[in-house]
Amino acid sequence: MNVNTRFTHAKITPAHLERKAVVYIRQSSPKQVRENIDSQLNQRSLVTRAQTLGWHPERIEIFDNDLGQSASQAQSRDDFKALAAEVALGHVGIVFGWDASRLARNNADWYQLLDLAALFGTLIGDTDGIYDPREYNDRLLLGLKGTMSEAELYMLRQRLNAGRLSKVQRGEYVQHLPTGLVRLANKVVIKAPNLQVRHVIELVFTKFEELGSCPKVLRYLKQHDILLPRHQTSGLHKGELLWKKPSDSAIREMMTNPAYAGTFVYGRRPKETRHRKPGRHSTGVVRKPIADWQCIIHDVYPAYISWQQYLVNQSRMQDNAKDYAERCGGGRGAPGKGAALLQGLAVCGECGRKMRIAYKSHLRYLCDGVTRNFAEPMCAHLDGPSVETFVVKAFFEAIQPAQLNALDEVLAQRQRERSRLEQYHRQQIQQAQYEVTLARRRYEQVDPDNRLVASELERQWEETLRKLQETQEAAERFTSHPCESAVSPEWRQQLLNLSEHLPHLWSSGQLTHEQRKQLLRSLITRVILKRTSPDQVQVKIVWVSGHFSEGIVIPPVHKQAQVTGYQTMVLRVEQLWREGQTDVQIAQTLSMEGFHSARSTRLSPATVLKIRNQHHWVSRFYEHRHADKIDGMWTIRGLATELGVRHDWFYNRIRSGFLREPDVMRKPPYGNYLIRDDVQLIERLRSELKNSRRILAKSQT
Repeated sequence: MNVNTRFTHAKITPAHLERKAVVYIRQSSPKQVRENIDSQLNQRSLVTRAQTLGWHPERIEIFDNDLGQSASQAQSRDDFKALAAEVALGHVGIVFGWDASRLARNNADWYQLLDLAALFGTLIGDTDGIYDPREYNDRLLLGLKGTMSEAELYMLRQRLNAGRLSKVQRGEYVQHLPTGLVRLANKVVIKAPNLQVRHVIELVFTKFEELGSCPKVLRYLKQHDILLPRHQTSGLHKGELLWKKPSDSAIREMMTNPAYAGTFVYGRRPKETRHRKPGRHSTGVVRKPIADWQCIIHDVYPAYISWQQYLVNQSRMQDNAKDYAERCGGGRGAPGKGAALLQGLAVCGECGRKMRIAYKSHLRYLCDGVTRNFAEPMCAHLDGPSVETFVVKAFFEAIQPAQLNALDEVLAQRQRERSRLEQYHRQQIQQAQYEVTLARRRYEQVDPDNRLVASELERQWEETLRKLQETQEAAERFTSHPCESAVSPEWRQQLLNLSEHLPHLWSSGQLTHEQRKQLLRSLITRVILKRTSPDQVQVKIVWVSGHFSEGIVIPPVHKQAQVTGYQTMVLRVEQLWREGQTDVQIAQTLSMEGFHSARSTRLSPATVLKIRNQHHWVSRFYEHRHADKIDGMWTIRGLATELGVRHDWFYNRIRSGFLREPDVMRKPPYGNYLIRDDVQLIERLRSELKNSRRILAKSQT
């Protein structure tokens, strides 16, 4: 290349030619890369222009790794980042792009590149000319081009979104269909022609309606070795139908997809810019509630379930969310196997949080939300059995008008379930047999001399045979399991009148905790508990109809003094005792008046005795025994203390006749001994005491 050709442009200096010339090539999408070949050729022709302007071919570098990437952001364009780095290192003399939109459609990225180019003296070249970002006019023109490029991108997006929304409103927008729905060439959507696929999908929806939660459906599918169909839309097996092990996410995706309800929906999971993470194009997806969906058109696809059932399923899944109560205040959680019947139903009447369960020593319902969040004292710590007894009693009363006969439906459901499983295993065997036949045909048609292909086909044939054997064994295991035994005629007769016999069935132990909870939840939405006093809990039962019932539960407490009306009860005990009633009579009277002890609904004689002892309201007999003198006469206790002798010393003297009337007498009505307070008698007793002690001392020596 001669010297005259190299310096044909005034802005290009020898310093620029000493550095590299970079040709940046980009197209916005993979589709453009595949179809718009001319655009790539036009951009690559900039290499020739760089040579014409004086750059040696070995100093010209092409950056084309960003083909198929949008220029709206720089995070996903690795070559653009590398280009900016090369400019910042001073290695680049000029950057060629077909136009400003190829380099950036975002002003932030565009001006960052211009700032670097101006700082290190790098030129910008496009189809219209050569620009020096250090010159005011050139920088102004480049800024206008960048602004127009960004505005063009905005207008393109607006037109595309408007066209998309127009198709959405007409119901013509083509969406990805889930497994089980197929779009034909004429854009008509039908159910999958494969009967086994349709049967398994229907089974999943049926079991969710019956069991009520995705984890339970997953355990059911795992228990019966049922695989889920999956139509691959990408990857190695794109376009194929695969049978995969069930997972909670797969089942949840089926439950939440409105296409299975025959409904076309748009705007269910839009992307919001503020939720996107830099460098991760798939982020920013936000799940919108049904009320915020942009478009809902019913009866567009063939339905596996009704729209009403879809809404019921969504409500049930939200209700089952364990943290839904903290976020939205309404979750009950799926009924577990624990003994707490109000699990998920009990709500604190103080703070409104869902109450937790503790099984230490005995069942209790507690609320520690404010304790965990604000280090405040616990809202409530309530006795479980007493509250549950009240709620169960109210439940029995609520179903009295309804004559429930669920036996026939239970038996029919059991039979339908077994029929579905039998059909599933038959279809699995048919599919496996078909795959064996197909593999055998492929093997028989291959040239025997082609050993590599023949051995691979033989291996595939053996694999299908092994799969057929496993499928047949699974079907045999299912068939070997006997059907559940039918309900005896006696139980059948009782279930025909469920409202009458349910209490007996409830206490018989034949219902599991989970079944009891399901029965309660069929009528009860929540149970609000609030302790109004140490021994009283206010219970408010909210029924599914929206009505509520209220009542007071008296749980056991630790101390009798915590019982409501304790001081009044103490006064009544004193009053009845002074009237001469015994402890048994006092307990019966106060129980009839509504008083109760700390751990019982009635007042016991032992509680009455304890109250009297605390207040020293002893009987006349014990009063006499503990007194020193009565009516001016010594009691044996008082005189024994006076003389320093044991009580039995006086009883021995009374039996021997040493003490007799009128020196000693018995006080009616209890017959306590009283001794006359006489000086001579006391001296005689002192002499007798000395004499007895002297005799005792001689006998010991």
